[in-house]
Amino acid sequence: MPNTAAAQRACPFCEIIRGASEVSLCYEDATALAFMDIQPVRAGHVLVVPRAHYERVDDLPRAVGLHLYDVATRLIPVIQQVSGTRDMNIVVNSGAGAGQDVFHFHVHLIPRAAGDGFDVPLPFPGSEMPDRTRLDAMAARIISAMRDPVAHATPAAAPS
Repeated sequence: MPNTAAAQRACPFCEIIRGASEVSLCYEDATALAFMDIQPVRAGHVLVVPRAHYERVDDLPRAVGLHLYDVATRLIPVIQQVSGTRDMNIVVNSGAGAGQDVFHFHVHLIPRAAGDGFDVPLPFPGSEMPDRTRLDAMAARIISAMRDPVAHATPAAAPS
C-alpha cells in the first residue's frame, strides 16, 4: 500500500508515532522507534517500527530496513538481560498471507524460553524435502533474478 495520508490515519502504529495513542516506548530516534507489544508472546516482546508508514517489507527502503535491523540488534542483548532469557525470535510478517495484522512494517523481538508454549516450527511439519534438482532450479531462478530483476519482475513486484 502506498504511503498515503488515509493509510496513516487508519494505522495504529502511525497513531502511536503521532502521539495519539498510549505506548510503552523503549527506544526512539529520527527514523525508528521501539515499544512494548500490547499482546506479548512473553514479557519483553518488543516491536521495532519505522516512523514513516511502509506497509510491507517490499515497500521499505533498503536504508530504513538496515537501520531497523541495527536497532533490533542493539536492543536484543538488552531485552535478553532484562527478560532473563537468552533465546530470541526475530519475526517479520509481511502481508496478510504471512500473518501480518497491522499493516505498518514492524519487526517482532520475542524473548523465548523452552516450554513457553509459543512455537514457530521449522521445518514445517507438512513440508517435504524436495528433490535436489528442484532446489537447484529455484536457486538458479533467484540468482538470475538478482542479476536482472526487471526481466524477472512479477506483476505484484513490477514498478508502478
